[in-house]
Amino acid sequence: MVFLGIYTFLHLFTRHQQGFILPDLTGLTVAEAKKKGESLHLLIEVTDSLYMPELPKGVVFRQVPPAGQHVKKNRRVELTINSLLPRQIKMPSLVGYSLRQAKAELASHGLKVGRLHYVPDMATNNVLEQYFLGRPIEPGSLVDIYSSIDLQLGLSPDGELAYIPMLKGKSLETAIDIISDHSLNTGSIRYDETVQTAADTLAARVFKQTPGYSITPEWPLGTVVHLILTINPDLLKQEALPGPEDDL
Repeated sequence: MVFLGIYTFLHLFTRHQQGFILPDLTGLTVAEAKKKGESLHLLIEVTDSLYMPELPKGVVFRQVPPAGQHVKKNRRVELTINSLLPRQIKMPSLVGYSLRQAKAELASHGLKVGRLHYVPDMATNNVLEQYFLGRPIEPGSLVDIYSSIDLQLGLSPDGELAYIPMLKGKSLETAIDIISDHSLNTGSIRYDETVQTAADTLAARVFKQTPGYSITPEWPLGTVVHLILTINPDLLKQEALPGPEDDL
């Protein structure tokens, strides 16, 4: 009887039955997250911010505790949001660099390779001009961190060809990096119906590409590769086949 009384007291004291499942706040603005938190008697606090260019500015992209955990009223929930004001970077000079050197230089400045545009020149993958938002950009100009810088590159009269890499299972960031490493361009980026939240977007992996990967170099430099991503593990296990996949 004593044990039963202690158990009953602790059960009531901890209000075990008054808890609930923590909802997913990712993808919401801070105001929306706080409003939802207030309705559940949660203490919502923004504790950090990062800049993720693939997400809308100002939205929640991480929460602690994560969604799905059993919590009680007055639980503190810490949010990390996507920064509203990204840091600005001075544009480096890339003219005369090889594509590989240009990528490394951009990465060291917190920038990314954008579109690759090839024109006739004696040296393949030699940077001839640098562009931002469709216009030439001078070295020293300020741009937002993680901005994409387009490059005009040379293509020798030999007309070199490229492999299409196998991208299945890769994150979007990794896939884009691999595509540019092969002197190709990233085309449309789509997500299937399994990707519903900001967290899903970050966790998604490529499961389909067009063109499909090639075993021999047979595609012109600058060819566009389209991607579809998922978080469905069954789709990611399916064997990828070489060649075009026109059903994208």
